[in-house]
Amino acid sequence: MTKPFRPSRTETYEHTISGLLTKRREMISEAEGLRDRLAAIKNDMAALDRTLASLGFTGDLEAMMPRQRRHVIFGRGELLRAILDELRDAERPLRSREIAQAIVAVQGNDVRDQRLIADLTKRVGKALRPLKAEGLVKAARDRSGVVVWGTT
Repeated sequence: MTKPFRPSRTETYEHTISGLLTKRREMISEAEGLRDRLAAIKNDMAALDRTLASLGFTGDLEAMMPRQRRHVIFGRGELLRAILDELRDAERPLRSREIAQAIVAVQGNDVRDQRLIADLTKRVGKALRPLKAEGLVKAARDRSGVVVWGTT
C-alpha cells in the first residue's frame, strides 16, 4: 500500500529558497562556462585567421561571415531618454562610462559585463555630442582630462 502524497508545508519557505539558490549557482556556473567557451572560440578563430594569412589567403574574411541578427537593446529614443534621466538626477557632472553603468543597472543587467559597458559608453558619448551642439547638455573636462556631461 502506497502512502498518499502529502505536500510539505513550511512557513519559512526554506526548502524553496535553498532550491532556488542552488539553481542560481548552477546558472552562474553555466554562464561562466559559456563565457570561457566563447573566449576559446574567439582565440581559435584568431589563430585560424593568422594561419590563413600565412598561407597567402587575401580574401575578405568578414564578408564570408554569416549575417548575424541585430540585437536591439534600446527602442527609438529610449537610450536618449535614459541618458537625460541620469543626467537630471545626478548631483554632479558624469562621465559617459558612469552614465552607461547607471543605465545598465537600471535595466537590471550585469554592471560587471565590461563588453556591454564599453559598447554602451561609446553609444552614450555619440548620443550626447549632437545634444551638446544644440545646447541641451554641457560638456567639460575633469582633472584627468575625461569629458564629463551635465544638463544646462
